[in-house]
Amino acid sequence: MRYLVISDVHSNYPALQTVLADAAPFEAILFLGDLVGYGPNPNECVERLQEFPLTAIVGNHDWGVIGRADLYVFNSDARKALLWTQREIYPDNRNFLSDLPTTVRIDDMMLAHGSPQEPIWEYLVDSYAATESFMTHDFQLAMVGHTHLPLIFEWDEQEEEAHLILPELETPISIENRRLIVNPGSVGQPRDGDPRASYVKLDTEEQTLEFHRVPYAVEITQERMRARGLPYRLIERLERGR
Repeated sequence: MRYLVISDVHSNYPALQTVLADAAPFEAILFLGDLVGYGPNPNECVERLQEFPLTAIVGNHDWGVIGRADLYVFNSDARKALLWTQREIYPDNRNFLSDLPTTVRIDDMMLAHGSPQEPIWEYLVDSYAATESFMTHDFQLAMVGHTHLPLIFEWDEQEEEAHLILPELETPISIENRRLIVNPGSVGQPRDGDPRASYVKLDTEEQTLEFHRVPYAVEITQERMRARGLPYRLIERLERGR
């Protein structure tokens, strides 16, 4: 199966559209949470993903929109964007988000927004935390999001610890006979200093994955955010990738 693996779209429809076009052809999408929040086009993003064969899980901002997370756990700008999204999202799209699970298993692959250890809230950014997930959960490949950072953790069986790998772009990476946690980065709000949308192609037959970045019309998303009165900091950070 040829999958497009994406996470953290955050209502950024121009970025999503660009990734879908750039990644084609693929057979299905694995979505790792936070479809909404921050950005200006929540309904368009929810509806667009449903046009594809899709396996999706929920993220913390999705929980914020549907009322499953206290909005005061978010910073003030995120909270303002979530309150705006709550007013704007259509009932059918809210119901779609409400029905998303926190984790999914596909054979020996696990999907979680934060981490296998804590699916919604944990930011998996260091080898120590990754080691905990490897030791407490049975998976060969875990796909996670939440940090907005494209990266890989690999389990070292001899040392019994995880090692961080910073992947190269457009370079096939073998997943055969390896235990990995993979974060595809963010489609809609990258935070690694690169404003280009980030995604992964996963081929389960070839047993490879590949990281990609693609530029999109950031200024269109920013213009729409200004028109909707969304916070300035959320607008300007898109062009910095921070």
